[in-house]
Amino acid sequence: GHYISVDTSYEGEKAVLSSPELYSEEWSCVRLIYQIATTSETSSDPARLNLYLRQEGESFDRLLWSAKEPSDSWLIASLDLVNSTKKYKIVLEGEVGQDKSASIAVFEIKITPGYCIECDFEENHLCGFVNRWNPNVNWFVGGGNIRNSQSILPKDHTLNSELGHYMYVDSVYVKHFQEVAQLISPKTTALMSGCLSFYYQLKQESSIVFTVYLRDTSGFYEEIWKTDSALSADWVLAEVDFNAPYPMEVIFEVAFNSAKGGYVALDDISFSPVYCSNETGMTPFDPAKAGCNFEEDLCNFYQEHKDGPGWSRVKVKRNVYRAGDHTTGFGYYLLANTKFTSQPGYIGRLYGPTLPGNLQFCLRFYYALYGFFKMSGTLAVYIFEENHVVQEKIWSVLDSPKGVWTQAEISFKKPMPCKV
Repeated sequence: GHYISVDTSYEGEKAVLSSPELYSEEWSCVRLIYQIATTSETSSDPARLNLYLRQEGESFDRLLWSAKEPSDSWLIASLDLVNSTKKYKIVLEGEVGQDKSASIAVFEIKITPGYCIECDFEENHLCGFVNRWNPNVNWFVGGGNIRNSQSILPKDHTLNSELGHYMYVDSVYVKHFQEVAQLISPKTTALMSGCLSFYYQLKQESSIVFTVYLRDTSGFYEEIWKTDSALSADWVLAEVDFNAPYPMEVIFEVAFNSAKGGYVALDDISFSPVYCSNETGMTPFDPAKAGCNFEEDLCNFYQEHKDGPGWSRVKVKRNVYRAGDHTTGFGYYLLANTKFTSQPGYIGRLYGPTLPGNLQFCLRFYYALYGFFKMSGTLAVYIFEENHVVQEKIWSVLDSPKGVWTQAEISFKKPMPCKV
C-alpha cells in the first residue's frame, strides 16, 4: 500500500495537507493511521503531527488533536466530530522541528458516521480499541473465515454468522490468581452523554468478574457497569448511562480467578445521545461554564449579602507599579480590599456554580497579593457540599511574590454536588 510523508528537506517549515470541503449534519468520527519515527533519543523540539478543524465562516483553525510520541509501528487516532450545519475542512500539519532524523507519515484518513467509541469489530483497525497486553490473558479477535482463527463462538452478533468478528478473552492461559484483561476504547474528544450499549456472552466455571469502567486522563477509574449473570449462552444486551464531560476512555475489564474460569465475548458497542431509561440525555456538564475571566460580569459566580461586599470587579491602568488584569492586561479582575472592612478574619467569600458529584475537576486560577505583612493564609479555597453544611479547606496561599500574577492548580473529586 501507499502512504504520504513529510518532506524533511525544508528545515523548520510546516507541511500542510488540507481535505476537500466536507459537510455532515450527523456526528462522525475521523480515524487517522500515522507514524512518527526518529533515531534520536530526546529532542527539545520534537517532530509533531497536528490535526485542525477549519470551519466555514471562522477566522482560525481549531486544534482537535496533536501527537509527538515517536513509535516504531503505525498508530491509530480516533477523533469525534460534533454534528454541525457548517461546512468544514480537516487540516493536517506536520512539524519536523530541529530533529533531522525524524519522519512523519500518514497511511490512512477515514471519516465514518457515528461515534468513535462505537465498534462492530469487522474492520482490521478495530475502531482504535486496544488490548492492554498481559503475558497471560488478552483480548483477541474471534470469528471470521481465517484459517486457524482462534474462535470460541459459532457466530458473531453483527452478522449472526461465522464470518463475523467479535472480541473475546479466555481463561485458558491464566497462571496467577486474579489475572486481568483490559480492552480500552479510543479517548472521547467531545462532550457526550447518553446510553452506551454492547452485546456480550459469558461462560464461567469459576468466578469471572466482567466490569466496565470510565478512565479519565489523570488515571481515575469509575465503575459504571458490572455483570450480574453467571451464564449467558446467547448474546445478551447490556445498557448503561454514560457521561463524558471531558476526555474519557471506556475500559472493558475481565478478571479471572483460575485457568478453568471460562470466557467473555464482546460485540457491537454503540452509543445513543438519549439515556437508556429513554429520558433525553441531559446536557453534559460543560467545564467552561464553571470558569470566568470577569471581563463582562461575574459569570456564574456570586457573593452572599451576609458575607458583605468583599469582592469588587475593577479595572486598573497598567503601570510600572501595578500589573493590569491577567487576561489581557487591560481588562477586569476581582479585588478584595481589607481597607474597606473593620472585621477581623476572612472577608470576601466568592461562591462558584454548583459542580456535579463524582467527576474529577482541576481548578486553575491566578492571584496577586499586595501590601500584606504576613502572606500565609491570606487567600483560601474551600469546597462547600450541597446546602453549605460541610466545608473543607483544599488550598491556601503559603508564600508568593508580591504584586505579580501567580498560578494555582488544585485537583478534587467529591461524591456529592459541591461549590468552590
